[in-house]
Amino acid sequence: MQNRFKESLLDKNTMSVTWELVPGRGAREKSQEEAIAAAEQAAKGGRIHALTLTDNPGGNPAILADALAKEVLAKGIEPLVHFTCKDKNRNQIESQLYALDRAGIRNLLVMTGDYTVTGYKGRPKPVFDLDPIHVLGLIGEMNKGLEYQGFKGTIKHQPSDFFAGAAASQFKATEAEQMLQYYKLKKKIEAGAQFIVTQLGYDARKFHEIIQFIRLNGWDIPVVGNIYILPLGTAKVMNKNRIPGCVVTDKLVADLEREAQAPDKGKEARLLRAAKMYAFMKGMGYNGVHIGGHGMKYEDVEFIIDKGEELSKNWMDFIHEFDYPQPNGFYYYEKDEKTGLNTTTPTNRKGRPLDAPVEFTYRLSKFMHNLMLEPGTPLWGPMTAVAKAVDGTSMEKKYHKFEHMIKVGLFDCKDCGDCALMDVAYVCPMSQCPKNQRNGACGGSFEGWCEVYPGKKKCAWVRAYARLKNSGKEEQLSKEVIPPANWDFHQTSSWLNFYLGRDHTAKKFGIEPYVKKK
Repeated sequence: MQNRFKESLLDKNTMSVTWELVPGRGAREKSQEEAIAAAEQAAKGGRIHALTLTDNPGGNPAILADALAKEVLAKGIEPLVHFTCKDKNRNQIESQLYALDRAGIRNLLVMTGDYTVTGYKGRPKPVFDLDPIHVLGLIGEMNKGLEYQGFKGTIKHQPSDFFAGAAASQFKATEAEQMLQYYKLKKKIEAGAQFIVTQLGYDARKFHEIIQFIRLNGWDIPVVGNIYILPLGTAKVMNKNRIPGCVVTDKLVADLEREAQAPDKGKEARLLRAAKMYAFMKGMGYNGVHIGGHGMKYEDVEFIIDKGEELSKNWMDFIHEFDYPQPNGFYYYEKDEKTGLNTTTPTNRKGRPLDAPVEFTYRLSKFMHNLMLEPGTPLWGPMTAVAKAVDGTSMEKKYHKFEHMIKVGLFDCKDCGDCALMDVAYVCPMSQCPKNQRNGACGGSFEGWCEVYPGKKKCAWVRAYARLKNSGKEEQLSKEVIPPANWDFHQTSSWLNFYLGRDHTAKKFGIEPYVKKK
């Protein structure tokens, strides 16, 4: 079956266009009816290749994107469903993918998702059982025909036909945050992401940075630039970091305040800005644009496309209009003073100050690691022998309690039993990251602070980056994909699971599972 969105992204001669709809909370409210009416208009217009449907944006409840996607598809246009990890465990994620596959909904944008904020009678419990890298891996397996063990042997499903992409943020102020985004982008592509959609921002140099980073790494993957029609009110909210990941600088707010004095309250200026972004993205080599904005009409999207195509012939003329750097912001590449964009020379990161302190806890952890937490270390043999002796005996409970007491004091341990401390420079991603991200930072941090605790708690991954960079080993964070926590091990001894070859870290070290003799 033809997938017009996929074809548009893979066609080098087409600038793919998606239009974001935010259907909102409710089933038969005005916003849902407007979304379907927009889908019908877009299908008839033929200028848009897919309609993007958000998934509980901002951590607030809304109609399930999947359900609305069926209606959008019936109108004759491809839906692009936001597929987030915040509200569902891995079984529900798999179930949802089966339902989407059966309904013929193939285009997915896989994301971590905003931390849950509001819900019926209070804040909902966040889930974050899988991260986008795990979900992309699952989708890849489903596209090949998912295999698993049944009672009578291996079962293989019929292959699905998902076209799944991932999001990436280039709008990070600190070195640690930006490098972590690019490290995670690498993992997403290796996990099977088939296209990339950038984060929302207005700095042309940053848009150039991310597509250049992708191309110079040799990743032949479509890249979609994010264009948001920015009114003054929303700009002020983003400027105060109330919509995590979206960057609007003071300079841009001042420009919008001036434009808002016009009789149309700045609408013409906003649409023209969007058209210029379309133009420079096409000039930079983007494969498509993702257009969004509250209260947008189909006619606005057509204007952006037509004007953007017209202006794209002289796209370099507009770069200076998008000079909105973050204060003291980090760029991956050195600046090209002639164009206002980037050279191909990476910024020298050696000697730059760390974005977080290297605590004593890490030094102690490294000392203990080198003493007993790797095969060949001095106490590896004795610790393994103790684990074998304790396993399954009346002493196991006391052993576990002793371990947990130490790890609570050092790491605020949540007793998951499938420990990822070694993977994240001894910063526990289960207790220190509210989103339990085991493979890299989410996109919501701001100036090094956690999305959920801004100004109070440093991003766990920023802390990990600082610890490793201090010894020149930060690239480790880009190399290994850490599996999701195995909940079979919840509230069991992670030391026993490690030394006796049960958990994911034991597998990494090649430790054979220990079976106690009866």
